[in-house]
Amino acid sequence: MPCESPALKKQALVTVPGADTGRKRAGTEPGPGRRPGSGAARASTGRAALPRAAGFWLVAGVLFLLLFASAAASPLYSVYQAQWRFSATTLTAVFAVYVLVLLLTLLVFGSLSDYLGRRRVIAVALAAGAGACGLFLAAHGIGLLFAARALQGAAVGTATSAAGAALIDLQPDRSGRAPVVTSAAVLLGLGVGGLGTSALVQYAPAPTHLVWWLLLGASATAAVAVLAIPETAPGRAGVLAALRPRVAVPRQARATLAVALPCMIAAPALNGFYLSLGPSLAAQVLRSPDLLWGGLVIFLVAGTGGAASVAFRPFSPPTAMLAGCLALLAGAVMTLAAIETASAAAFLAGTAVAGAGVGTGFFAGAYRILAALAGPGQRAGLVAAIWVVFYLAFSIPVVAAGVATTHFGLHQTAVVYSAALALLAAAAAGSFRPRRRPLPPRPARRRRNSPRPDHE
Repeated sequence: MPCESPALKKQALVTVPGADTGRKRAGTEPGPGRRPGSGAARASTGRAALPRAAGFWLVAGVLFLLLFASAAASPLYSVYQAQWRFSATTLTAVFAVYVLVLLLTLLVFGSLSDYLGRRRVIAVALAAGAGACGLFLAAHGIGLLFAARALQGAAVGTATSAAGAALIDLQPDRSGRAPVVTSAAVLLGLGVGGLGTSALVQYAPAPTHLVWWLLLGASATAAVAVLAIPETAPGRAGVLAALRPRVAVPRQARATLAVALPCMIAAPALNGFYLSLGPSLAAQVLRSPDLLWGGLVIFLVAGTGGAASVAFRPFSPPTAMLAGCLALLAGAVMTLAAIETASAAAFLAGTAVAGAGVGTGFFAGAYRILAALAGPGQRAGLVAAIWVVFYLAFSIPVVAAGVATTHFGLHQTAVVYSAALALLAAAAAGSFRPRRRPLPPRPARRRRNSPRPDHE
Protein backbone atom coordinates (compact mmCIF):
# COMPACT_ATOMS: atom_id res chain seq x y z
CA MET A 1 0.00 0.00 0.00
CA PRO A 2 1.55 3.33 -1.02
CA CYS A 3 1.73 6.07 1.62
CA GLU A 4 0.55 9.64 1.37
CA SER A 5 3.06 12.42 1.12
CA PRO A 6 3.45 14.57 4.28
CA ALA A 7 2.07 17.61 2.42
CA LEU A 8 -1.06 15.71 1.46
CA LYS A 9 -1.61 14.56 5.03
CA LYS A 10 -1.18 18.09 6.36
CA GLN A 11 -3.81 19.43 3.98
CA ALA A 12 -6.15 16.55 4.75
CA LEU A 13 -6.23 17.18 8.48
CA VAL A 14 -7.07 20.84 7.97
CA THR A 15 -9.68 20.22 5.31
CA VAL A 16 -11.63 17.05 5.79
CA PRO A 17 -13.76 16.82 8.92
CA GLY A 18 -14.32 13.22 9.77
CA ALA A 19 -11.97 11.83 7.14
CA ASP A 20 -9.51 9.23 8.34
CA THR A 21 -6.46 11.39 7.93
CA GLY A 22 -4.27 9.08 9.91
CA ARG A 23 -4.71 6.16 7.53
CA LYS A 24 -3.09 5.54 4.19
CA ARG A 25 -5.23 5.99 1.13
CA ALA A 26 -5.01 3.88 -1.93
CA GLY A 27 -3.94 5.42 -5.18
CA THR A 28 -2.92 8.82 -3.84
CA GLU A 29 0.86 8.69 -4.09
CA PRO A 30 2.33 9.18 -7.53
CA GLY A 31 4.84 6.76 -8.86
CA PRO A 32 7.71 7.88 -11.08
CA GLY A 33 6.41 10.20 -13.75
CA ARG A 34 2.80 10.01 -12.56
CA ARG A 35 0.46 12.53 -10.99
CA PRO A 36 -1.48 11.54 -7.85
CA GLY A 37 -4.49 9.39 -8.57
CA SER A 38 -3.73 8.77 -12.23
CA GLY A 39 -3.43 5.03 -11.71
CA ALA A 40 -6.71 4.97 -9.86
CA ALA A 41 -8.42 6.74 -12.70
CA ARG A 42 -7.09 4.22 -15.19
CA ALA A 43 -8.05 1.34 -12.92
CA SER A 44 -11.71 2.27 -13.01
CA THR A 45 -14.33 0.40 -14.93
CA GLY A 46 -13.41 1.90 -18.28
CA ARG A 47 -15.77 4.87 -17.92
CA ALA A 48 -14.41 8.03 -19.56
CA ALA A 49 -13.19 10.31 -16.81
CA LEU A 50 -13.22 14.10 -16.79
CA PRO A 51 -9.93 16.00 -16.76
CA ARG A 52 -8.60 16.42 -13.25
CA ALA A 53 -9.26 20.18 -13.18
CA ALA A 54 -12.88 19.68 -14.28
CA GLY A 55 -13.32 16.91 -11.72
CA PHE A 56 -11.93 19.16 -8.99
CA TRP A 57 -14.44 21.92 -9.64
CA LEU A 58 -17.30 19.45 -10.08
CA VAL A 59 -16.63 18.04 -6.62
CA ALA A 60 -16.45 21.58 -5.21
CA GLY A 61 -19.82 22.28 -6.84
CA VAL A 62 -21.29 19.12 -5.30
CA LEU A 63 -20.14 20.20 -1.83
CA PHE A 64 -21.65 23.65 -2.42
CA LEU A 65 -24.95 22.07 -3.58
CA LEU A 66 -25.27 19.80 -0.54
CA LEU A 67 -24.63 22.65 1.89
CA PHE A 68 -27.01 24.87 -0.10
CA ALA A 69 -29.73 22.25 0.38
CA SER A 70 -28.95 21.89 4.10
CA ALA A 71 -29.47 25.64 4.60
CA ALA A 72 -32.61 25.76 2.44
CA ALA A 73 -34.75 24.55 5.35
CA SER A 74 -33.82 27.50 7.58
CA PRO A 75 -35.96 30.20 5.87
CA LEU A 76 -38.83 27.69 5.70
CA TYR A 77 -38.94 26.93 9.42
CA SER A 78 -41.20 29.90 10.15
CA VAL A 79 -43.50 28.91 7.26
CA TYR A 80 -43.76 25.33 8.52
CA GLN A 81 -44.25 26.63 12.06
CA ALA A 82 -47.16 28.82 10.98
CA GLN A 83 -48.77 25.98 8.98
CA TRP A 84 -48.34 23.16 11.50
CA ARG A 85 -48.43 25.15 14.77
CA PHE A 86 -45.37 23.76 16.51
CA SER A 87 -43.28 25.48 19.18
CA ALA A 88 -39.83 27.02 19.05
CA THR A 89 -38.60 24.01 21.02
CA THR A 90 -39.77 21.68 18.24
CA LEU A 91 -38.22 23.96 15.63
CA THR A 92 -34.80 23.79 17.23
CA ALA A 93 -35.19 20.02 17.77
CA VAL A 94 -35.68 19.60 14.02
CA PHE A 95 -32.46 21.52 13.48
CA ALA A 96 -30.64 19.48 16.15
CA VAL A 97 -31.66 16.17 14.56
CA TYR A 98 -29.92 17.21 11.35
CA VAL A 99 -26.75 18.15 13.21
CA LEU A 100 -26.58 15.05 15.40
CA VAL A 101 -27.17 12.66 12.48
CA LEU A 102 -24.51 14.54 10.52
CA LEU A 103 -22.06 14.12 13.40
CA LEU A 104 -22.74 10.40 13.80
CA THR A 105 -22.39 9.89 10.05
CA LEU A 106 -19.04 11.66 10.02
CA LEU A 107 -17.75 9.57 12.90
CA VAL A 108 -18.91 6.22 11.52
CA PHE A 109 -18.63 6.71 7.76
CA GLY A 110 -15.93 9.39 7.61
CA SER A 111 -13.32 7.09 6.04
CA LEU A 112 -15.72 5.05 3.90
CA SER A 113 -14.49 6.54 0.62
CA ASP A 114 -10.97 5.27 1.38
CA TYR A 115 -12.36 1.75 0.98
CA LEU A 116 -15.26 2.08 -1.47
CA GLY A 117 -13.98 4.90 -3.70
CA ARG A 118 -14.61 8.63 -3.72
CA ARG A 119 -17.13 8.97 -6.51
CA ARG A 120 -19.29 6.04 -5.40
CA VAL A 121 -19.68 7.47 -1.89
CA ILE A 122 -20.32 11.00 -3.20
CA ALA A 123 -22.94 9.70 -5.65
CA VAL A 124 -24.74 7.82 -2.84
CA ALA A 125 -24.69 10.97 -0.69
CA LEU A 126 -26.24 12.98 -3.52
CA ALA A 127 -28.93 10.32 -3.98
CA ALA A 128 -29.68 10.55 -0.24
CA GLY A 129 -29.86 14.33 -0.57
CA ALA A 130 -32.37 13.94 -3.41
CA GLY A 131 -34.38 11.57 -1.21
CA ALA A 132 -34.44 14.18 1.55
CA CYS A 133 -35.85 16.70 -0.92
CA GLY A 134 -38.58 14.16 -1.75
CA LEU A 135 -39.46 13.85 1.94
CA PHE A 136 -39.74 17.64 2.24
CA LEU A 137 -42.11 17.62 -0.75
CA ALA A 138 -44.24 14.90 0.84
CA ALA A 139 -44.26 16.43 4.32
CA HIS A 140 -47.63 17.44 5.75
CA GLY A 141 -46.59 17.40 9.38
CA ILE A 142 -43.66 17.47 11.76
CA GLY A 143 -42.89 13.74 11.48
CA LEU A 144 -41.67 13.83 7.88
CA LEU A 145 -39.88 17.09 8.61
CA PHE A 146 -37.77 15.27 11.22
CA ALA A 147 -37.16 12.41 8.77
CA ALA A 148 -36.14 14.76 5.95
CA ARG A 149 -33.67 16.64 8.13
CA ALA A 150 -32.19 13.40 9.45
CA LEU A 151 -31.65 12.06 5.92
CA GLN A 152 -30.20 15.40 4.91
CA GLY A 153 -27.74 15.21 7.80
CA ALA A 154 -26.68 11.72 6.71
CA ALA A 155 -26.16 12.94 3.13
CA VAL A 156 -24.03 15.92 4.14
CA GLY A 157 -22.03 13.90 6.67
CA THR A 158 -21.26 11.17 4.13
CA ALA A 159 -20.28 13.59 1.39
CA THR A 160 -18.23 16.01 3.49
CA SER A 161 -15.30 13.69 4.11
CA ALA A 162 -15.43 11.99 0.70
CA ALA A 163 -15.62 15.27 -1.22
CA GLY A 164 -12.94 16.89 0.91
CA ALA A 165 -10.61 13.94 0.29
CA ALA A 166 -11.38 14.01 -3.44
CA LEU A 167 -10.51 17.71 -3.61
CA ILE A 168 -7.14 17.01 -1.98
CA ASP A 169 -6.49 14.19 -4.43
CA LEU A 170 -7.48 16.20 -7.51
CA GLN A 171 -5.92 19.59 -6.71
CA PRO A 172 -2.94 20.71 -8.82
CA ASP A 173 0.40 19.65 -7.41
CA ARG A 174 1.57 21.78 -4.47
CA SER A 175 -1.18 24.34 -5.06
CA GLY A 176 -2.70 24.14 -1.58
CA ARG A 177 -6.02 24.94 -3.25
CA ALA A 178 -8.14 22.22 -1.62
CA PRO A 179 -8.33 23.67 1.94
CA VAL A 180 -9.44 27.07 0.68
CA VAL A 181 -11.97 25.69 -1.79
CA THR A 182 -13.43 23.27 0.76
CA SER A 183 -14.04 25.86 3.47
CA ALA A 184 -15.37 28.35 0.90
CA ALA A 185 -17.75 25.79 -0.65
CA VAL A 186 -19.14 24.80 2.76
CA LEU A 187 -19.65 28.30 4.16
CA LEU A 188 -20.78 29.92 0.90
CA GLY A 189 -23.14 27.01 0.27
CA LEU A 190 -24.77 27.68 3.62
CA GLY A 191 -24.94 31.43 3.00
CA VAL A 192 -26.23 31.33 -0.57
CA GLY A 193 -28.63 28.52 0.32
CA GLY A 194 -30.25 30.61 3.04
CA LEU A 195 -30.45 33.75 0.91
CA GLY A 196 -31.59 32.05 -2.31
CA THR A 197 -34.26 29.98 -0.61
CA SER A 198 -35.67 32.96 1.25
CA ALA A 199 -36.00 34.83 -2.06
CA LEU A 200 -37.84 31.89 -3.64
CA VAL A 201 -40.11 31.46 -0.63
CA GLN A 202 -40.95 35.16 -0.52
CA TYR A 203 -41.40 35.94 -4.21
CA ALA A 204 -41.91 32.68 -6.14
CA PRO A 205 -44.99 30.43 -6.25
CA ALA A 206 -45.37 27.26 -4.13
CA PRO A 207 -43.08 28.43 -1.32
CA THR A 208 -42.76 25.05 0.40
CA HIS A 209 -42.34 23.03 -2.80
CA LEU A 210 -40.51 24.92 -5.56
CA VAL A 211 -37.09 25.00 -3.90
CA TRP A 212 -37.22 21.25 -3.12
CA TRP A 213 -38.16 20.37 -6.70
CA LEU A 214 -35.24 22.43 -7.96
CA LEU A 215 -32.82 20.87 -5.48
CA LEU A 216 -34.11 17.36 -6.19
CA GLY A 217 -33.39 17.84 -9.90
CA ALA A 218 -29.99 19.36 -9.25
CA SER A 219 -29.02 16.56 -6.82
CA ALA A 220 -30.11 13.80 -9.21
CA THR A 221 -28.18 15.41 -12.06
CA ALA A 222 -25.08 15.83 -9.91
CA ALA A 223 -25.28 12.19 -8.74
CA VAL A 224 -24.92 11.09 -12.36
CA ALA A 225 -22.33 13.70 -13.29
CA VAL A 226 -20.05 12.88 -10.36
CA LEU A 227 -19.53 9.36 -11.73
CA ALA A 228 -17.32 10.94 -14.41
CA ILE A 229 -14.71 12.34 -12.01
CA PRO A 230 -11.33 10.56 -11.91
CA GLU A 231 -11.35 7.91 -9.18
CA THR A 232 -8.40 8.47 -6.86
CA ALA A 233 -9.25 5.77 -4.29
CA PRO A 234 -10.21 2.61 -6.19
CA GLY A 235 -11.08 0.71 -3.03
CA ARG A 236 -9.59 -1.88 -0.72
CA ALA A 237 -10.56 -4.40 1.93
CA GLY A 238 -11.22 -3.64 5.59
CA VAL A 239 -14.29 -1.42 5.32
CA LEU A 240 -16.03 -2.95 8.35
CA ALA A 241 -13.10 -2.19 10.64
CA ALA A 242 -13.13 1.41 9.36
CA LEU A 243 -16.69 1.94 10.65
CA ARG A 244 -15.47 2.04 14.26
CA PRO A 245 -15.26 5.70 15.39
CA ARG A 246 -11.97 6.88 16.80
CA VAL A 247 -12.15 9.96 19.06
CA ALA A 248 -9.04 10.83 21.06
CA VAL A 249 -7.12 13.94 22.07
CA PRO A 250 -3.35 13.38 22.26
CA ARG A 251 -1.72 14.35 25.53
CA GLN A 252 0.28 17.15 23.91
CA ALA A 253 -2.92 18.77 22.56
CA ARG A 254 -5.09 18.65 25.68
CA ALA A 255 -3.95 21.89 27.30
CA THR A 256 -4.32 23.76 24.00
CA LEU A 257 -7.79 22.30 23.44
CA ALA A 258 -8.86 23.41 26.92
CA VAL A 259 -7.70 26.97 26.25
CA ALA A 260 -9.27 27.09 22.77
CA LEU A 261 -12.57 25.55 23.93
CA PRO A 262 -14.43 28.87 24.56
CA CYS A 263 -13.83 29.93 20.95
CA MET A 264 -14.65 26.46 19.64
CA ILE A 265 -18.00 26.60 21.46
CA ALA A 266 -18.91 30.21 20.69
CA ALA A 267 -18.31 30.01 16.92
CA PRO A 268 -20.60 27.05 16.08
CA ALA A 269 -23.16 28.13 18.70
CA LEU A 270 -23.52 31.43 16.83
CA ASN A 271 -23.91 29.66 13.48
CA GLY A 272 -26.46 27.24 14.89
CA PHE A 273 -28.56 30.02 16.38
CA TYR A 274 -28.73 31.95 13.12
CA LEU A 275 -29.50 28.86 11.02
CA SER A 276 -32.42 27.93 13.28
CA LEU A 277 -33.86 31.03 14.99
CA GLY A 278 -32.07 33.70 12.92
CA PRO A 279 -34.92 34.30 10.41
CA SER A 280 -37.45 34.68 13.24
CA LEU A 281 -35.14 37.07 15.09
CA ALA A 282 -34.56 39.11 11.92
CA ALA A 283 -38.30 39.50 11.41
CA GLN A 284 -38.66 40.72 14.99
CA VAL A 285 -35.71 43.13 15.06
CA LEU A 286 -36.24 44.50 11.55
CA ARG A 287 -40.03 44.61 12.04
CA SER A 288 -40.65 43.19 8.58
CA PRO A 289 -42.50 40.03 7.49
CA ASP A 290 -40.31 39.80 4.36
CA LEU A 291 -38.56 36.42 4.55
CA LEU A 292 -35.64 37.75 2.52
CA TRP A 293 -34.26 39.39 5.67
CA GLY A 294 -33.97 36.00 7.32
CA GLY A 295 -31.99 34.68 4.38
CA LEU A 296 -29.80 37.75 4.44
CA VAL A 297 -28.70 37.25 8.05
CA ILE A 298 -27.83 33.61 7.26
CA PHE A 299 -25.79 34.81 4.29
CA LEU A 300 -24.04 37.44 6.39
CA VAL A 301 -23.00 34.88 9.03
CA ALA A 302 -21.88 32.14 6.66
CA GLY A 303 -20.73 34.26 3.72
CA THR A 304 -18.51 36.59 5.73
CA GLY A 305 -17.23 33.55 7.62
CA GLY A 306 -16.16 31.93 4.36
CA ALA A 307 -14.53 35.12 3.08
CA ALA A 308 -12.69 35.68 6.36
CA SER A 309 -11.40 32.11 6.55
CA VAL A 310 -9.88 32.55 3.08
CA ALA A 311 -8.49 36.01 3.82
CA PHE A 312 -6.72 34.86 7.00
CA ARG A 313 -5.06 31.78 5.51
CA PRO A 314 -1.71 33.59 5.10
CA PHE A 315 -1.67 34.56 8.80
CA SER A 316 -0.41 32.34 11.59
CA PRO A 317 -3.15 30.29 13.32
CA PRO A 318 -2.76 32.05 16.72
CA THR A 319 -3.09 35.44 15.04
CA ALA A 320 -6.16 34.29 13.12
CA MET A 321 -7.73 32.89 16.27
CA LEU A 322 -7.17 36.08 18.26
CA ALA A 323 -8.65 38.15 15.43
CA GLY A 324 -11.61 35.78 15.27
CA CYS A 325 -12.26 35.98 19.01
CA LEU A 326 -12.17 39.77 18.92
CA ALA A 327 -14.53 39.83 15.93
CA LEU A 328 -16.89 37.42 17.69
CA LEU A 329 -16.83 39.61 20.79
CA ALA A 330 -17.48 42.80 18.81
CA GLY A 331 -20.22 41.16 16.72
CA ALA A 332 -21.99 39.73 19.76
CA VAL A 333 -21.93 43.08 21.56
CA MET A 334 -23.20 44.89 18.46
CA THR A 335 -25.97 42.33 18.03
CA LEU A 336 -26.95 42.59 21.68
CA ALA A 337 -27.22 46.37 21.41
CA ALA A 338 -29.17 46.10 18.16
CA ILE A 339 -31.70 43.69 19.68
CA GLU A 340 -32.25 46.02 22.64
CA THR A 341 -32.62 49.13 20.45
CA ALA A 342 -34.29 47.43 17.44
CA SER A 343 -31.65 48.96 15.16
CA ALA A 344 -31.70 47.27 11.76
CA ALA A 345 -28.34 48.63 10.63
CA ALA A 346 -26.56 47.61 13.85
CA PHE A 347 -28.15 44.16 13.74
CA LEU A 348 -26.97 43.46 10.19
CA ALA A 349 -23.52 44.90 10.85
CA GLY A 350 -23.13 42.90 14.08
CA THR A 351 -24.20 39.74 12.28
CA ALA A 352 -21.57 40.25 9.57
CA VAL A 353 -18.78 40.99 12.07
CA ALA A 354 -19.68 37.95 14.18
CA GLY A 355 -19.77 35.76 11.07
CA ALA A 356 -16.27 36.89 10.17
CA GLY A 357 -15.21 35.89 13.66
CA VAL A 358 -16.60 32.39 13.17
CA GLY A 359 -14.62 31.79 9.98
CA THR A 360 -11.43 33.30 11.33
CA GLY A 361 -11.52 32.05 14.91
CA PHE A 362 -12.50 28.46 14.28
CA PHE A 363 -11.52 27.51 10.72
CA ALA A 364 -8.42 29.64 10.22
CA GLY A 365 -7.38 29.61 13.87
CA ALA A 366 -8.33 26.93 16.42
CA TYR A 367 -8.66 24.07 13.94
CA ARG A 368 -5.24 24.66 12.41
CA ILE A 369 -3.57 25.11 15.80
CA LEU A 370 -4.91 21.83 17.19
CA ALA A 371 -4.46 19.78 14.03
CA ALA A 372 -0.77 20.66 13.92
CA LEU A 373 -0.25 19.12 17.38
CA ALA A 374 -1.12 15.55 16.37
CA GLY A 375 1.31 12.98 15.08
CA PRO A 376 0.52 10.92 11.95
CA GLY A 377 -1.10 8.14 13.97
CA GLN A 378 -3.11 10.56 16.13
CA ARG A 379 -4.70 12.81 13.53
CA ALA A 380 -7.91 10.91 12.86
CA GLY A 381 -8.83 10.75 16.55
CA LEU A 382 -8.03 14.43 17.14
CA VAL A 383 -9.92 15.61 14.04
CA ALA A 384 -12.93 13.56 15.18
CA ALA A 385 -12.73 15.12 18.65
CA ILE A 386 -12.62 18.64 17.17
CA TRP A 387 -15.75 18.00 15.11
CA VAL A 388 -17.54 16.38 18.04
CA VAL A 389 -17.03 19.65 19.93
CA PHE A 390 -18.12 21.68 16.90
CA TYR A 391 -21.37 19.86 16.22
CA LEU A 392 -22.36 19.51 19.85
CA ALA A 393 -21.88 23.27 20.27
CA PHE A 394 -23.75 23.73 16.98
CA SER A 395 -26.86 21.97 18.31
CA ILE A 396 -27.18 21.74 22.11
CA PRO A 397 -27.18 25.51 22.84
CA VAL A 398 -29.72 25.99 20.06
CA VAL A 399 -32.10 23.45 21.59
CA ALA A 400 -31.71 25.22 24.94
CA ALA A 401 -32.49 28.51 23.18
CA GLY A 402 -35.61 26.97 21.67
CA VAL A 403 -36.85 25.87 25.09
CA ALA A 404 -36.07 29.32 26.51
CA THR A 405 -37.90 31.01 23.63
CA THR A 406 -41.02 28.97 24.38
CA HIS A 407 -40.99 30.11 28.01
CA PHE A 408 -39.45 33.60 27.92
CA GLY A 409 -39.82 34.83 24.35
CA LEU A 410 -37.35 35.22 21.49
CA HIS A 411 -36.26 38.74 22.42
CA GLN A 412 -35.10 37.86 25.93
CA THR A 413 -33.53 34.61 24.76
CA ALA A 414 -31.54 36.37 22.03
CA VAL A 415 -30.26 38.93 24.52
CA VAL A 416 -29.02 36.29 26.95
CA TYR A 417 -27.60 34.16 24.11
CA SER A 418 -25.66 37.10 22.67
CA ALA A 419 -24.30 38.00 26.10
CA ALA A 420 -23.14 34.40 26.66
CA LEU A 421 -21.38 34.38 23.29
CA ALA A 422 -19.67 37.66 24.12
CA LEU A 423 -18.39 36.24 27.42
CA LEU A 424 -17.06 33.10 25.70
CA ALA A 425 -15.32 35.16 23.02
CA ALA A 426 -13.81 37.49 25.64
CA ALA A 427 -12.52 34.52 27.64
CA ALA A 428 -10.95 33.00 24.53
CA ALA A 429 -9.36 36.27 23.46
CA GLY A 430 -7.91 36.84 26.91
CA SER A 431 -6.39 33.41 27.36
CA PHE A 432 -5.39 32.36 23.85
CA ARG A 433 -3.42 35.20 22.36
CA PRO A 434 -0.31 35.01 20.20
CA ARG A 435 2.75 34.79 22.37
CA ARG A 436 6.10 36.05 21.27
CA ARG A 437 8.87 33.54 21.37
CA PRO A 438 11.39 34.39 24.07
CA LEU A 439 14.62 35.78 22.75
CA PRO A 440 17.66 33.57 23.23
CA PRO A 441 19.70 34.63 26.28
CA ARG A 442 22.62 36.89 25.53
CA PRO A 443 26.06 35.57 26.42
CA ALA A 444 27.42 37.02 29.67
CA ARG A 445 29.76 39.94 29.04
CA ARG A 446 33.23 39.43 30.47
CA ARG A 447 34.47 42.15 32.75
CA ARG A 448 37.52 44.07 31.62
CA ASN A 449 39.60 43.26 34.72
CA SER A 450 38.64 39.61 34.90
CA PRO A 451 41.52 37.25 34.20
CA ARG A 452 41.57 35.58 30.83
CA PRO A 453 41.19 31.82 30.87
CA ASP A 454 44.37 29.87 30.47
CA HIS A 455 44.75 27.85 27.29
CA GLU A 456 46.88 24.83 27.36
